Amino acid sequence: MAQQRWVRLSPDKPTGTVYVLGTELSLDVSGSAPEGATSFDVWGTAGVNLYIVHKGETLKIPSCVPRWPLETNIEAVITMDTPSIKVNSDKVRISYYKDNGKGAMAQALLHLTCVEISLDVDTSRSGTVNRKAKNKRKWTWGPEGKGAILLVNCDKDYLSAKDMDNQDKKVELYADLKDMSLMILTTCGPEGVFDDYRLVLHVSASDHDKVGVFHAKGGKKLHQYKHILGPGKLSYLVEHDGFKEKNFYVEGLSFPDVDFSGLVSFHITLLENPSEGLPDVPIFNDTVVFRMAPWIMTPNTLQPISVYICSVKSNADFVADVSKLAVKAGCKLIICPEQENRGDRWIQDEMEFGYVQAPQKGFPVVFDSPRNGMLNDFPFKGVLGPDFGYVKREPANKKTVSSLDSFGNLEVSPPVTVRGKQYPLGRILIGSYFPSFQGNNMVKVVRDFLYAQKVQLPVELYSDWLVVGHVDEFLTFVPAPDRKGFRLLLASPAACYRLLKQKEEEGHGEALMFEGVKKSKEVSIRKMLSDQTLRNTNHYYQKCIDWNRDILKEELGLTEDDIIDIPQLFRRSPTSGKAVAYFPDLVNMLVLGKYLGIPKPFGPVIHEQCCLEKEVCRLLEPLGLSCTFIDDFETYHENLGEIHCGTNVRRKPFSFKWWNVIP
Repeated sequence: MAQQRWVRLSPDKPTGTVYVLGTELSLDVSGSAPEGATSFDVWGTAGVNLYIVHKGETLKIPSCVPRWPLETNIEAVITMDTPSIKVNSDKVRISYYKDNGKGAMAQALLHLTCVEISLDVDTSRSGTVNRKAKNKRKWTWGPEGKGAILLVNCDKDYLSAKDMDNQDKKVELYADLKDMSLMILTTCGPEGVFDDYRLVLHVSASDHDKVGVFHAKGGKKLHQYKHILGPGKLSYLVEHDGFKEKNFYVEGLSFPDVDFSGLVSFHITLLENPSEGLPDVPIFNDTVVFRMAPWIMTPNTLQPISVYICSVKSNADFVADVSKLAVKAGCKLIICPEQENRGDRWIQDEMEFGYVQAPQKGFPVVFDSPRNGMLNDFPFKGVLGPDFGYVKREPANKKTVSSLDSFGNLEVSPPVTVRGKQYPLGRILIGSYFPSFQGNNMVKVVRDFLYAQKVQLPVELYSDWLVVGHVDEFLTFVPAPDRKGFRLLLASPAACYRLLKQKEEEGHGEALMFEGVKKSKEVSIRKMLSDQTLRNTNHYYQKCIDWNRDILKEELGLTEDDIIDIPQLFRRSPTSGKAVAYFPDLVNMLVLGKYLGIPKPFGPVIHEQCCLEKEVCRLLEPLGLSCTFIDDFETYHENLGEIHCGTNVRRKPFSFKWWNVIP
């Protein structure tokens, strides 16, 4: 429906106004009628389209009806098709008649000037601004959806800058403009028509701190890009400088969050000043809506690009082994040196890689966890850069941060369909405490942020039964060539006991666990099986994992055929009573395509092969996966972590576009 404006007329003197292309003017026929008038007719110049709306019918003028009854439910409507060449070049005249009189008893004259005013953005999500698009005021999801997209300009294209690009209110490099979305204002009309009007570009009061806008003021030099809207700047008076088109570059300042839906509206308003000393009156408004691109996580099934790892004392062999695996997978290895990590090896816990995407561009974004260990500065100082963004959420009270706020406790599933509902970008997985009055939970600011992104609706699991409390201690995903394209791997004490019992029955009860491992006491299969305390605690831990198994099946739409049980035992911590891995945690692996870097378990050696390694290979190699077992015992396992905890992977984005999701 076209935007309509009510115009009052006067039989005493001509009225002049501006008509904006694409709108409708509804004339106050009855209000301008002289006393005693009973009918009227309407005439207009060639550039004017006239319609009479009467009793639900719309008739174009001229029509077979010479005069119209002057009734309250009758309406005269005007449209025009092209901008005027001269001011007041078109006219409309309403003549009023009394009873059946031949001559008009009074006339009301309207002078019209047609102008074009249009604020346009990439509503079709094609990477190109769409001119005069319809429904610009709405943003809709899905393949048939419409509405423009905005990137949070959270990278740092200018390396010597102190902060992210969206914090400086200036354009330092042309590359910075590519991170912004183009918004074009088109104005067209006869010379001088806007002298008596003001054109104002403005942002909603609730959105001014979420966006920044730069006006390209006629030139291509960087200093000509003027910051006009943003925090503290709600409106901008558009100058009448003779240019029909004005380009504005819009950058995002904030990701969607609990107090921000992600939608931002911009308005161009034409203001008329009816008389000196009085406020301006709005007579036209055009509105466009952007949605801020969400931060999106990448699952193990996506192609790896680079592997991050920390170099610390005594882990040179581990770094070398991971490097070999990265070479096999065709990945770049990025080593954080000790002077930067300051002895903190847990790079998975410090940050999570994701990305943002708009039709014209996308780039990776690192999410910095609130754990704030010795690696605290690395995401900002070592990762943030040109076309590599940064975001962080941390609570005001940092004492509320627990181990559950480290990002080993933040994973994402591959794409799934659940009871007909599609999650083409997967679902985020976070660990929390079992529903009770005690326990730890991921801090609210992080959870709120993850939920607000909308496109990877989180699933909350129970991980507080573990000392460290991370979901990556009992689950991971690996790619598969069949079914859903992946398998969920779950740590399984029950599967481990079955395997050990089988080996004992085969006559290998004296085979030793931890054989040749320094600082670890060797123990036979028979002794492990006879350790009732170990068995009872693992029976409980299996129940904890089974609780999560049921949640994952329900929330990810999985069946038992989608799950592989990986043999694993846990032991009870003497200090907290919670669980730690009894031997290196096999599911806490590094997944690089088909190449898996798995913690070497140092299980019982039977026929010159570790029976745990053999079982894992039996389970995974039929899927086309290559298993490499890496010794992390002294450097990571004894410090309550494994390979996944000590590495991080940046992956290619989804080919699926997030705006095609239907949340």
